[in-house]
Amino acid sequence: MKNLRGSRFLTQNHLMGELLEMASKIAPTEVSVLIQGESGTGKELVAKHIHEQSKRARSKMVSLNCGAIQDTLLLSELFGHERGAFTGATAQKQGLVEVADGGTLFLDEIGEMGMDAQSKLLRFLQEGEFRRVGGQEPIHVDVRVVSATNKDLEAQVKAGKFREDLYYRINTVTLRMLPLRKRKDDVPLLVHHFLKDGETTPKQVSEQAMAKLCAYPWPGNVRELQNLVERFKVLVDGPEIELEDLPAPLNRDLDEVVENEPLTMFLLDQIEKKHILRVLNHFKGNKTKAANAMGITVKTLYNKLAVYAKEREDVRPSNEGAVLH
Repeated sequence: MKNLRGSRFLTQNHLMGELLEMASKIAPTEVSVLIQGESGTGKELVAKHIHEQSKRARSKMVSLNCGAIQDTLLLSELFGHERGAFTGATAQKQGLVEVADGGTLFLDEIGEMGMDAQSKLLRFLQEGEFRRVGGQEPIHVDVRVVSATNKDLEAQVKAGKFREDLYYRINTVTLRMLPLRKRKDDVPLLVHHFLKDGETTPKQVSEQAMAKLCAYPWPGNVRELQNLVERFKVLVDGPEIELEDLPAPLNRDLDEVVENEPLTMFLLDQIEKKHILRVLNHFKGNKTKAANAMGITVKTLYNKLAVYAKEREDVRPSNEGAVLH
């Protein structure tokens, strides 16, 4: 299937093609859209496609990652604040809702938003007006909100972690992104695209190496694939990426992994913990770079590390322990 005209989302998968068709169909309307999918699947690209095909395309699309900012600062970032509203508020500040007036506000990882912020966002969506933090006067804006999440919001609602009324307000239409492991026919397309990006003589990929890339489950999805290709462009000297150029996780057969790793390592949380600590060590403890490489938010990474810190007595003293501080 060919990509839709105007879309920057690359796919030849028929299910993703149908999703883009749906996105184009609802773009000219004003319905609220919720884009669900794992981190790194391209949710923001689909949001941009909706904005660029809408009547608001001449105005801004403003993005806010709700999982990358502390809850105490989220309201100020979203709605702005008045001078003196809190310590450090030395001047009036416009919130992103005002900046996006006439356009689209994209709320990424909305499932990370705290209950107080959810309440104020719901009021804004219902009334079309808001007050800056520390302000008294209502401000009216015309904004379309498109949301995205990697969480199961229905489960969040049942657990009391997400407001049911807000959930129904933001998802008149839900678009569900496929993870890369379920659209493996897109892997060669994406690899060649990323290799060509900015290169006059792009590298090629051997048949054996491409087979390994297609077989890998890509837990970080397209973002992980793109990061790997960027490393290939820098580190591979020859004109072709060979099997030996692949990192160990992609170049090891599952049978080999099972044979050489203790069975306890196949508990899901232990696999995740081991992977996170290895990535942190690779980036010398830089949490922002590590989170980006793994396709998760910095806030999620800090939450994981807080859990690991409580289990510190079970972690061997090594270089891995240093990144828990």
